[in-house]
Amino acid sequence: MKLQQLALPLMVLAVTTSAVAAENKKPVAQWTCTEFLAVDDQFKPKVVYAATAYAKGGKPEASVIDIEGTEKVTPIIIDECQKAPQASFWQKLKDSWAKVEADAKTEMKKIEMKKPAQNPF
Repeated sequence: MKLQQLALPLMVLAVTTSAVAAENKKPVAQWTCTEFLAVDDQFKPKVVYAATAYAKGGKPEASVIDIEGTEKVTPIIIDECQKAPQASFWQKLKDSWAKVEADAKTEMKKIEMKKPAQNPF
């Protein structure tokens, strides 16, 4: 299982790196939104997977990929980057994840409040 968790982010990083390497030689942490938006649309979620894994632990293998979360956060990042093309992609990534995680916590609280009180007996 641990090998699988390690291999998937590295494969995603390799695919993403090869897809954009010819055009962009900077580390993803130094990208602007313009550089992220220049990535082919089919590869944007892969860039987000790899960048998120790196952001959470400093190394691609440090994090498990959250596919559902990435599907939510990628359009947010795209929208925010289109509004501010010279902004830091890295900062937009972190801000967007913070928003998605805050929204998820709010939804969980709403669900918990709707649960009926359980009888302790």
